[in-house]
Amino acid sequence: MAPLPPPELVQTPLQLYRYLLRCCQQLPQESMRQHYRHAVRQSFKVHADEDNPERIQQIIKRAIEDADWVMNK
Repeated sequence: MAPLPPPELVQTPLQLYRYLLRCCQQLPQESMRQHYRHAVRQSFKVHADEDNPERIQQIIKRAIEDADWVMNK
């Protein structure tokens, strides 16, 4: 499996989506992978109409922090 790109390279919602799905692939249990993949997809749909660049960056920062927490759990 290819290593994850550094989180600081994630700048757009699509890059974030791909980054988070790659994080899901590295989770140890299939049930965890399915759960977090579903959560990532749902969150992406919920925030798809966001157009405020400042808010988008806040969402990206928070999502990466949450992903780090899940990966280190």
